[in-house]
Amino acid sequence: MRGKRAVISALVAAVGCGVTLGIGAVLARHDAANGGVQMDRRTAAAAEAVRTETQRYVDTLLTTAAAAGAQEVLTRSEYAALTEPLKSMKLAGANTIALVVPAADDQIAEVRETWRARGAPDLELDAYGHGDHAFSIYLTSLDGSVLTPGLDLMRAEAPAAAMAASRRSGTVAVSDTYQLIVDRTKPPEQRQNSFVLSAPVYQGEQRRFLGWILLGVRGQDFMGATLARAGQNLLDLALRADDAERREVTVAELRAPVVGERDLSRTVSVPVADGTWTLHLAAVRSRLPGAASALPAAVTVGGLCLTVLLTLLVWVLVAGRERAEERVRLATEELLAGEEESRRQAELLLAVMDGISDGVGVVGPDGRFLLDNPAARRILGRHDMATGPDDWAERFGLFRLDGITSYPVAEMPLTRALNGVSSEQVEMLVRNPAHPEGRVISVSARPIATVGGERGAVAVFHDITERKHVENELRGFAGVVAHDLKAPLAAVRGYAELIVEALRGPDPAAGTDAPRNRGPDAAAETDAPHDNGPDPAAVEDALRCAGRVMAGADRMHTLIMELLDYTAARDATMRVEDVGLRELVDDVVTARTDAPDAVGCRPDVFVGALPPVRGDRVLLRQVLDNLLGNAIKYTPPGQSPRIDVTARVDGSGAVRVQVADRGIGIPDGEHAAVFDSFHRASNGTAMPGTGLGLAICRRIVERHGGHIEALPNPGGGTIFVFTVPVAAAEQPPCENVHIF
Repeated sequence: MRGKRAVISALVAAVGCGVTLGIGAVLARHDAANGGVQMDRRTAAAAEAVRTETQRYVDTLLTTAAAAGAQEVLTRSEYAALTEPLKSMKLAGANTIALVVPAADDQIAEVRETWRARGAPDLELDAYGHGDHAFSIYLTSLDGSVLTPGLDLMRAEAPAAAMAASRRSGTVAVSDTYQLIVDRTKPPEQRQNSFVLSAPVYQGEQRRFLGWILLGVRGQDFMGATLARAGQNLLDLALRADDAERREVTVAELRAPVVGERDLSRTVSVPVADGTWTLHLAAVRSRLPGAASALPAAVTVGGLCLTVLLTLLVWVLVAGRERAEERVRLATEELLAGEEESRRQAELLLAVMDGISDGVGVVGPDGRFLLDNPAARRILGRHDMATGPDDWAERFGLFRLDGITSYPVAEMPLTRALNGVSSEQVEMLVRNPAHPEGRVISVSARPIATVGGERGAVAVFHDITERKHVENELRGFAGVVAHDLKAPLAAVRGYAELIVEALRGPDPAAGTDAPRNRGPDAAAETDAPHDNGPDPAAVEDALRCAGRVMAGADRMHTLIMELLDYTAARDATMRVEDVGLRELVDDVVTARTDAPDAVGCRPDVFVGALPPVRGDRVLLRQVLDNLLGNAIKYTPPGQSPRIDVTARVDGSGAVRVQVADRGIGIPDGEHAAVFDSFHRASNGTAMPGTGLGLAICRRIVERHGGHIEALPNPGGGTIFVFTVPVAAAEQPPCENVHIF
């Protein structure tokens, strides 16, 4: 009997495995063939997408060149009108479209005067070498960069070759790939290979050659979006072309966010203007829809499992029905126990979430809430949390603490967490129908990994309305106390001055008969008998004491005024307007250098080109006054203060203002702490001060939505950098000047 069970089980296993493996092999070969077909289809689609996109740029350049040639006299204004529509065409990667004209060595002056007369009065031609030249005359920026006309493009080998090829062929030519000078200064991972498209410009029926229209393009920006659409997150794509040394370099590339060995690859040539580029594609066959399926593996595994199961069933049925029933019972009990434990853990988590007083919310990669507790709904004032990031500010009524400015979506803690940046205790105002009076909340958010490995975020909301109310009361109390202390402090100093005048005796210039000004009771003492006068040593000691009283009163007055400024820097109503930054700096420099009590060497102040900004004129002047005052104050004795004030508009649309000095500097490790209230740098100096000046600067800058920091000056001293919004209508900056 035992031998019979073994023979039957072995026979079932052999037949089942043979049939299963045969079917799996056939299905695997079918999937491999489908993979090649799918890869060919996607290769053709990707090549067509690249060809279509490049042809769009070529057609645009030909149209622009034809329009330029149709003008009898191409002036600067006409060129600007011709190229203006290109700004709205969203030509990805395009940075500049320029009119370039040829000139020999003996024609440079004539060409310059010709184009000056046509609308470029300040044109200067910067010739490179000798022989033929190609000067950029009119330039239109397509990416907001600052352009300088008059450059000789013959100094750049790739553009020069493209212009020569387009003039020979009479149509658009593409240059070899090369790196722009501005890109060579960037980190390697941020550099891009660029190229230019060149089209000749002919005028009149005689087709008189005028010059070229050049379109500069950054490769990765140019093809990045097209490759993303063509790859559909399934293909690795790399568009490559030759550089000036005939080496193949990458113009643009995109790697699909899939894991696995790239076991399918294709290479196809793509025509670009008069050149040919190469498109390389690679994919994981198992990830391509229709290219691979789980059917072969499923059939094989399923068949093998079925074979094993049948074999075991034969063995078990022969061995005894009771043993099989016992195993099924034990397995069922384990499954039920695991299910019960999972349910208990879920109920415990929900109970904890519902019981805590702080709001907790979890959002998925798309920014929609996956989980929230009652406290979060109560604090945010909404029962329905189903909304995306773009609707958060309007749906929940999220504002900055001023209660007017809607909180930007990009700066919200949950948005930053979805981008991988944690935020701690960010304060904002919630005002909606559930909280019509407004509630101040503190939000902390961190990124988390959700199901599927994508990034989500978790946020904790805490209602700090009462705490902020108490803080406001304390600030108001401090302001009132500081304001009310000014009157008695002035009285103390006034009486100290009377004591000093009384002790010093009569003014020699008034004659010997003039009575001494000794205070309110001086008149009553003029007829009283007196001896030869007080002890000179006692008078001198009393004068020193009175001087200390006056010095202390002055220090307390300074502290009170800075306390009032510190309170006003946070709570004062801002009057936002376009402000001339140069005007404010000139006013502060004049006041600081021409003050009656200014002693020592006169400051050397350099003021660079300063763009207009948008903010509160009074508060911004206070920031500049504090920074320039510190630069003068913390200069070593006997050394002339040297200060550089410069500014530029950064890529985010904010003005970055820099005040650099050559003073005593800030000790290492304290560059951030100097902006804390009442903090003074531990550099061993005995300079007077309250430690509030830089704290006031930080409050003002942050109220303008900017940031301030202190950096060591490589030449000695400190560099203070702060950002403020650029003016609504930016004006041309002033020239660089020195102010002494």
